Amino acid sequence: MPRVVVDVMLKPEILDPQGQAVANALPRLGVSDVASVRIGRRIEIDFTGEPDLDQAREIADKLLANPVIEDFTVRVVGADETVDAQP
Repeated sequence: MPRVVVDVMLKPEILDPQGQAVANALPRLGVSDVASVRIGRRIEIDFTGEPDLDQAREIADKLLANPVIEDFTVRVVGADETVDAQP
């Protein structure tokens, strides 16, 4: 079943203290080639029928994101899509 993914990020002009804390910690892990880090949220919405992108955009705009300080994107993905992460 396809799902709708909403990615919410602070707007570029808004300071991201959490991202800055991660960026500041990276040299202690031996990582020195990262210019900046921004932290966001990923929200997955499963509709009972076909995904409704217009409805998902309305949900994101009114409930999931603060449009004053955050941007969001909405997209349909396969239910089995995962981020490839290595431990």
